[in-house]
Amino acid sequence: MSRITECFNNLKSQGRKALIPFVTAGDPDPKVTVPLMHALVESGVDIIELGVPFSDPMADGPVIQLACERALLHGTRLVDVLDMVAEFRKTNQTTPVVLMGYLNPIEVMGYAAFADKAKAVGLDGVLTVDLPPEEACEFNPLMKAAGIDVIYLIAPTTEESRVKQICAAGSGYLYYVSVKGVTGSAALDVGEVAEKLEMIRQHTDMPLGVGFGIRDDASARAISAVADGVIVGSVLVNKIAELAGNQAQIPEAVAAITASMRQAMDK
Repeated sequence: MSRITECFNNLKSQGRKALIPFVTAGDPDPKVTVPLMHALVESGVDIIELGVPFSDPMADGPVIQLACERALLHGTRLVDVLDMVAEFRKTNQTTPVVLMGYLNPIEVMGYAAFADKAKAVGLDGVLTVDLPPEEACEFNPLMKAAGIDVIYLIAPTTEESRVKQICAAGSGYLYYVSVKGVTGSAALDVGEVAEKLEMIRQHTDMPLGVGFGIRDDASARAISAVADGVIVGSVLVNKIAELAGNQAQIPEAVAAITASMRQAMDK
């Protein structure tokens, strides 16, 4: 059983939902990322999504685009992000870590080399925004052999026939994009999200995480009532940007946001 599946099973047995923060690795400096990951765990998060900096993050809004730019100023590469996971694993063997990003850096490294390195450092999952399941016939078997879950996005506009295809290809959990547009955009309609999740559950037993549009305790609590996981990114990355000139404060300040969301979700 993967760490991700075990995590969701444990939460389900407790009647709780997963809190899944997203931060960009290397933002605003590579030295900040691992301490931030540990601070997030201490605040009560369950799974960490670690963004791989990329020069053309097409699914992301300005907040995460700028985070990628800050990380790339330090030359943060995929191999560096994997090294951060290895460093995190020295003292944390339980919290699942998922890399979220784009295909190009993985293609540059090579699928097989990435799978080997990811397994060696203790990575649990990968979400590659621009690799659809019908084009993953080489990628997915390598990830499966390495024990790494392949996580897919489902959009509000995804037709049911394609939902079935995505459910068949994915593992670990599914990431439902709650709003149309890029990260950090638009307003959240919990009723619409609940309807879409109900349809998706007809085709899979995998946990369903919801992201894009969760900004505060109230939205985190509302989504936790209908989803298995609450994925929060832009509000955390905004706080990192605010404190880019005072990096020592970042772990505590960002963890304070997730700690508050955790309390709201558990009420």
